[in-house]
Amino acid sequence: MAAAGLRGLAGLPRRGLRPAAALVSISLISGCGVLSSDDSDEEQQITVGTMSAPSTLDPAAAWDSSWELYRNVFQTLLSFPSGAAEPEPDAAESCKFTDGSNQVFTCELREDLKFSDGHEMDAQAVKYTFDRMRRIDVKGGPAGLLGSLDSVETKGDRTVTFRLKKPDATFPFVLSTPAMSIVDPREYPADKLREGSTIAGSGPYSLKSYQAGERAELVKNTNYKGVAERKNDAVTIRYFKKSATMVEALRDKQIDVTFRGLASQDVVDMQANKNAREGIQLVEGSGTEIRYLVFNPDDPWARKKPVRQAFAQVIDRPAIAHKIYQDTVEPLYSMVPQGLTGHGTGFFDDYGDPSDSKAANILKNAGINQPVPLTLWYTTDRYGSATEGEFKEIKRQLEASGLFKITIKGRPWTEFDAGTKKREYPVFGRGWFPDFPDAENFIAPFIGEKNVLNTPYPSREITDEVLPRSRREADRGAVADDFEQAQKVLVDDARLLPLWQGKQYIMASEEIAGGERALDPSAIMMMWELERKTSW
Repeated sequence: MAAAGLRGLAGLPRRGLRPAAALVSISLISGCGVLSSDDSDEEQQITVGTMSAPSTLDPAAAWDSSWELYRNVFQTLLSFPSGAAEPEPDAAESCKFTDGSNQVFTCELREDLKFSDGHEMDAQAVKYTFDRMRRIDVKGGPAGLLGSLDSVETKGDRTVTFRLKKPDATFPFVLSTPAMSIVDPREYPADKLREGSTIAGSGPYSLKSYQAGERAELVKNTNYKGVAERKNDAVTIRYFKKSATMVEALRDKQIDVTFRGLASQDVVDMQANKNAREGIQLVEGSGTEIRYLVFNPDDPWARKKPVRQAFAQVIDRPAIAHKIYQDTVEPLYSMVPQGLTGHGTGFFDDYGDPSDSKAANILKNAGINQPVPLTLWYTTDRYGSATEGEFKEIKRQLEASGLFKITIKGRPWTEFDAGTKKREYPVFGRGWFPDFPDAENFIAPFIGEKNVLNTPYPSREITDEVLPRSRREADRGAVADDFEQAQKVLVDDARLLPLWQGKQYIMASEEIAGGERALDPSAIMMMWELERKTSW
């Protein structure tokens, strides 16, 4: 494939992708018209509430929603500016594949880049970042995204070349993820994770102060050079445990914006109750967030395919979406969500509507004649307040069939995540916000002996055939058949069970503009898009 240009970024697909959160603003402001924003000499400060506190401040360790903070304080070579459906240069001035087979990718950095601490950010820092991540290789960490990377080379202070083991047209998308945040070699040890509560990055903001689980205070990084146009001067991020508490803080004007973790009941109340929504706007749109269950092959019951298939036959996704989430989510029958090339309905095609009798026959034919005992685990503080109710509904459905005996248990995220790394849970729930908007990112991270779930899932058909073939194709709209094949494997194994696909909601004070622009395709908030309206 010949290299071509796109604002300096070559060989990237244009078809088959849509931003993960195509948000539109639904006005819930009582008695107000459209507002405009003017320049103001007053310092613009915004306070954002979320339920996704970082698990670590070191990018080499995190493959989770810590990325929300990273996106705002670190810089990547490529990123997704507001409205973009494909990556564009950020710390880089230009990037492109420089061979004909998508195996050599070269970036030229912007001139005179600096970290927030004043240290130079050059090609050697970029190489150091990638070599460090792979050397430390945190279990379940972001190094798993670099499976196709062979080596990183530099030429002078501004040129970085990535040599890949095999063709991979998705590599520019990987470089755009906050996992590839460039770190300061003087501040981040080469062979171990950095400790402490400070960050040295080159992103739009500097981290002024940080209290784990409580708040992060961001101020403009005066050394920043990149694509972000900061519409405010400072952002405080407050971390909440409950959606209701977060929404109440918004009503009381303690915060200006809420995102990530909003409970369906709070969204529905805001939509329906005029008094509740006075002075508040709701920004709503489609998204590619998913929820799914994982079956552990180490467990004597979860390892049995007939058990997993019977489980899949009983699950009533529409009931979960309606009863627990009040239709603020949609049933999902594929690991690849709607809106991306490769989406399918494999679980519905194979299992149809929930059926206790069909599930009973699956178990009977496998010689299983007793209720199957399984313990289902969930995290109590990562995915929103409705998670407990969701698992209670799953327990109710399974036990109502008479085929299962279910125990449910929950843990806070840090303990829950540690348990997954030790492979303690027979069945557990996880959520996934895409690293980048491509069907591959809803399949590849979960497959192979080493994956983000720390639950080995060997599948040679996917890892040795489907993924290498699809990665040779720069036009991502042309890989639907590959991902249809991959999903047939996933449906047959029933090792991963998709449940629902979420919509995206932001609640904000009527004084705040920019919510509809603030989410990138991975539904990560770009805090610099938020601003306080200064004229009415």
